[in-house]
Amino acid sequence: MKNDSTTTVEELRQMVRAFVAERDWAQFHDPKNLSMSIAIEAAELMEHFQWIKTKELEAHLSNEHTRRQVGEELADILSYVLAMANTLKLDLSQTLRNKMEKNVKKYPAEDFKGKFRR
Repeated sequence: MKNDSTTTVEELRQMVRAFVAERDWAQFHDPKNLSMSIAIEAAELMEHFQWIKTKELEAHLSNEHTRRQVGEELADILSYVLAMANTLKLDLSQTLRNKMEKNVKKYPAEDFKGKFRR
């Protein structure tokens, strides 16, 4: 069975690419629509935590049904992220590496470990 350890980003991108192609949805997959879809799905993810107190999160997430629903929202977000990368022809792995390099410089561990500040 494939999992995070054995699945490549390219395999996931191809899965989304095939799903979109089979439905002729590429015509709707411009950056504006895809960015809006990411935001909408992120809002749906947030709904699962709305009004839940921080101290109640562990119990909330121990419910298997809730975890499954949260996972499905994450999968929706990821599928739109992959669709957008496909549309923009962005190499997500390299883009993430580049961004993390910037983050390492912007937030050095010795200055930010265990702290939050802007």
